Amino acid sequence: MALLATAGAWWLLWRPNVAASPEGPAYLYIRTGSSFSTVLATLRQQELLQDLRSFEWLARRREYPERVRPGRYLLTPGLGNQALLDMLLAGRQDTVHFELQAFKYKPQLARQFSRQLEADSASLRRLLNDNDYLQKRYHLDTTTVLTLFLPGSYHLLWTTSAAALLDTAARVHGRFWTPRRRAQADSLGLTPTEVHVLASIVQRETAKKEDKPIIAGVYLNRLRRGMRLQADPTLLWAIGNFGVKRVLNKDKLVDSPYNTYKHKGLPPGPITSANRQSLDAVLKPAAHQYVFFCARPDGSGYSDFAETYAEHKRNARRYQQHLDSLRIMR
Repeated sequence: MALLATAGAWWLLWRPNVAASPEGPAYLYIRTGSSFSTVLATLRQQELLQDLRSFEWLARRREYPERVRPGRYLLTPGLGNQALLDMLLAGRQDTVHFELQAFKYKPQLARQFSRQLEADSASLRRLLNDNDYLQKRYHLDTTTVLTLFLPGSYHLLWTTSAAALLDTAARVHGRFWTPRRRAQADSLGLTPTEVHVLASIVQRETAKKEDKPIIAGVYLNRLRRGMRLQADPTLLWAIGNFGVKRVLNKDKLVDSPYNTYKHKGLPPGPITSANRQSLDAVLKPAAHQYVFFCARPDGSGYSDFAETYAEHKRNARRYQQHLDSLRIMR
């Protein structure tokens, strides 16, 4: 009898019970406020366990129904009931690792995070549009708050709330803005937020690493001379169409603070989320006298730069002729 009892205890506690999944790692998602019956229903519907009854019996013995903790839990094949309950009772969640991609608008940002976390996009959008909250906590407003989010790797718990997500983004932002980078921004007469705004324009202008510091230098030269930036990407943001290949004169009439053909200085906020490469291009711009640039007509993605308007007109004419040859009118 003792031998049978020992075998029974082993079967109940340690026998592998998590089912192997042909699709890779299996996860148990427990939403905030879920009951034990909801956990059982999830395990049953997704066929995550080989023997649900033994898990339920042991869970009740260990008082798990009264101590359900939300989270995303990694269920490795071969895990037994005892080890699984140890993990669930301790709330040892699996960390979500994902790459935040560049975004232009708040809904895009909110959707990216909501696809990875329990928090829905609506809760994040509410915070992003709460001006009083943003100013008190981050000294940003509903426009400049987008500068808080740096594209790149994020490591979060699935249960991270919208408020905790903003705090995490602020910590990542703070680590980027080292004393050295802040000193570089000061030397340019820019705040960190203004660096983000200018870097967002540079990022939309080119994907070429070599051209970014040169383009940053062009815009800084314009700012120093009191010239309008006349940046096409800000105009495209204003008209809501980044797919345009050819900016028309009528586009330059749009009534928007992002229309840098009409308004001097930087626009009120970023037009995309600037990455580290673009930010560093602004902080370490190339030294030159260029105040104009235009895309090269060879389709390489590089730009031609000019110090005088006459030279720029020649460059622009060549590019317009290139667009004509491709029958690109818009």
